[in-house]
Amino acid sequence: MENATLNNQNKLPISSDDLIKLLEDRKFKFDLITHKPLYTVNESKAFYESQHEDNELNCHIKNLYLRDKKKNNYLFVCEQDKIIDLKDLSHLTSSTRFSFGSSQRLFENLGVFPGAVSPFCMLNGKKNGVKLFFDTNFKKIKNIYLHPFVNDRTVKMKFNDLVKFLHEFKIDINWISI
Repeated sequence: MENATLNNQNKLPISSDDLIKLLEDRKFKFDLITHKPLYTVNESKAFYESQHEDNELNCHIKNLYLRDKKKNNYLFVCEQDKIIDLKDLSHLTSSTRFSFGSSQRLFENLGVFPGAVSPFCMLNGKKNGVKLFFDTNFKKIKNIYLHPFVNDRTVKMKFNDLVKFLHEFKIDINWISI
């Protein structure tokens, strides 16, 4: 499997540049941050702390691409420090046991390589039947940071604008208290 960097964006169903243009064309305000590849929550936290980008109005996220025993695919999005119990999560969603989706399934269903998952991936995920879940705590935040299909770029935008963007593409958000 390829690296999730800008150098490989031409191998994706939708490139990072195309996503940025889509946001611009639809007049969404955002900041685009270019940085070294960030593969884990800990790497991301260290980078943004060094940039003094952390406060209670900003939210860095964790994205879990999961699959249940019935082969349904899910994308769960929560605050980066949230501890997730997959068994509890399956009960909350009335699903069968969850497991992490493989790199191959991730690419097939969300159109990205590992390390670059974000709610933007639902542009691909919607047509593949992936269900999107957001933690209800997001309703309290102002700004969200998310990867635009690659992990060496980050988009910072208002959370409400992300919700509007997803709705423009008829992507349903399921709200859940994780």
